[in-house]
Amino acid sequence: MKRIFIGFSLLLSAGLVKAQKVDSIFFNLYTDSLKKGTHNYINVDGKMSDGTWRPLTSKDIIFTSSSCEFNGNELVVPADFKGEKITVKAVLKSNPSTTLERTIWIKVKPDPLTLPTNEEILRGRKNSKGKG
Repeated sequence: MKRIFIGFSLLLSAGLVKAQKVDSIFFNLYTDSLKKGTHNYINVDGKMSDGTWRPLTSKDIIFTSSSCEFNGNELVVPADFKGEKITVKAVLKSNPSTTLERTIWIKVKPDPLTLPTNEEILRGRKNSKGKG
């Protein structure tokens, strides 16, 4: 075990193992709106100096918003939230000049209480083609 540690230390000191740096950040949102009464995951990806992409967490990013609070990467929107939209800001901790800001609307239409059955879906397709 000691040999492995010494070998790795030599690689580090020789500069052969390079740590990747985040060059830029981008929002990769899973939805086009935020839901009230839920934790909405805000995904930020970092483009690394070697060109690869990596998901970033609150260990890498400082999250703030114009209204609600963050819990890690999750924006907590209370069920009684009255606003129409929230502006979210992400700041890279290792380079605070790297920031990103987006305004995200609050979902207005309620989710359906139940999902349609297979039969209802197939019937709907037939009707949309003029065959039903």
